[in-house]
Amino acid sequence: MTRVLIIDDHPIVLHGCRRILQDAGVRDVLEANSVKTGYRLFLRHRPDMLIIDLALQGNGLGGLGLIQRVRVNNPRIPILVFSMHTDPVIVSRALEAGATGYLLKDTAPEDLIEAFDALRAGRPYLNHRIAVQMALLGTRGQGKLLSEATPRELQTLALLAEGKSYGQIAEDLGVSYKTVANTCSRLKMKLGAQNFPGLIRMAIEYLSTSPDQLRQAAPKDRVG
Repeated sequence: MTRVLIIDDHPIVLHGCRRILQDAGVRDVLEANSVKTGYRLFLRHRPDMLIIDLALQGNGLGGLGLIQRVRVNNPRIPILVFSMHTDPVIVSRALEAGATGYLLKDTAPEDLIEAFDALRAGRPYLNHRIAVQMALLGTRGQGKLLSEATPRELQTLALLAEGKSYGQIAEDLGVSYKTVANTCSRLKMKLGAQNFPGLIRMAIEYLSTSPDQLRQAAPKDRVG
């Protein structure tokens, strides 16, 4: 059973999210209306997923700090940001803080389920509108950097964008786990990613801006 903790200071948002998730079969849904309460419930109940707003109780982007605290405590828990902020710079900050998905509040209810299913399956999630804006934000400087990437690095980046784990990438490419880890370390250095969530963000941007090049670097064209 999946236990979800929703942290938002708008009662109607809490109610709406809970109903949508429950209608989709999620029975264990916890709610919090502040950073303090949310973090306390996170520590007490150890949910399987968090859904967090960024602007909590007029505290600017207080949700960013909460994401960072949660990520330090649990590096693997899926965190979906559910926000009204469309600014790609803010989206980027959320992903850098440790979010694994970003969904806008003006999207359809089925989009919430799509994001939920993606994160539960271990895949990152950005809806199309946000992905395009993120791509436009990162295209200018990233294209030159990726032009220097090796075929193996492009393959790895493509699989990261699909939400694959290191183990799954190693199996797809026919290499060792250590090789994948080393490749990702080189990619982080080349692209200037500060951490793994930052590398995932760049991989998603690359998937949005260079689909043709990704197809050419597909795992079926294995590079020794």
